[in-house]
Amino acid sequence: MQLDETVLDDLVLGATILAAGGGGDPYLGKLMARRSIREHGPVQLLDVAEVPDDARIAFVAGMGAPSVVIEKLPRASEVVAALDVLEEHLGYRFTHLAPAEAGGLNAVIPVTAAALRGIPMLDADGMGRAFPSLDLVTPALYGASTTPLSLVDEHGNRVVITTETGDWADRVARAVMITSGCVMMSALYPMTGAQAKAWLVRGALSLATRLGEVVRTARERHESPVDAVVAERGGARLFDGKVVDVRRATEGGWTVGEAVLQGLDSFEGREFRLGFRNEYLVASRDGGIVATTPDLLMALELENGTPIPAEEIRYGYRVAVIGLPCDERWRSEAGLRAAGPRRFGYDVDFSPVEAAG
Repeated sequence: MQLDETVLDDLVLGATILAAGGGGDPYLGKLMARRSIREHGPVQLLDVAEVPDDARIAFVAGMGAPSVVIEKLPRASEVVAALDVLEEHLGYRFTHLAPAEAGGLNAVIPVTAAALRGIPMLDADGMGRAFPSLDLVTPALYGASTTPLSLVDEHGNRVVITTETGDWADRVARAVMITSGCVMMSALYPMTGAQAKAWLVRGALSLATRLGEVVRTARERHESPVDAVVAERGGARLFDGKVVDVRRATEGGWTVGEAVLQGLDSFEGREFRLGFRNEYLVASRDGGIVATTPDLLMALELENGTPIPAEEIRYGYRVAVIGLPCDERWRSEAGLRAAGPRRFGYDVDFSPVEAAG
């Protein structure tokens, strides 16, 4: 499969769904990727099984608050510079790239880097969705080190970080990122092809493209895009409602807050709350928890299925909130310890979307 301009729209739409409300606006990444593809040609997308065991692979990603990224647009030169810095530190060149997350801006950022470098990308990622911390990737569940990682900003600053743990990597990198203005580009999690085969979520970009196609096709057929997405992924439609209140702030380099909805149609007279830290993390209906991270929660426009990120949800929006199952590794004991609701300060147990009712 090749990533060219013809698939970018579907990829970006599907990536916004898999972003679970966070990940940054992939439209910005699409603009960069489209220009890079026009200038340097399409990017080859490989199944992980096609990659040599001795391949050198890295994630390329943006780090920052999605609400800030809207105003401080990343540049292609910063993405490639992040790779340059990590390669200089390691003493070798990367042969393949992969997205750290299949959701949002970071699903598309590596397309630009791969096009400019003329190297392939993997049809895989480290989450199967988007998460707000550097250590929340499937390689970390296998003991992979988050560092060394590089950070590059718009001012030309270049940083390499090495830490003892993933949590420390996230803390130190976030402190640097906040000092720089809440947006930086990063290259991280260097791995071999053999490690990628064991660690990554396979088919992540194909899935994003497929979800975008599902929404587009449903619109063309005048069917419900919301129902089509739920049917495609085996998820649940958790609520239909109108947004009546939103609390949102940028804290610690994250976009944090809560949206409150009042029910429409079959949910009339009921209340729904959707808490977020970059991504939507916890959903409650009439005071009771119905779904939580690490499963994916997403608000879609009721009529056309357009996904609404947490930094964009506003008073008056009419939305359907859906839940999609996460990669099974996140539901393991280690996965829930890393990415369950308590990791983000919610004192509740994991509630799978299948049990939402």
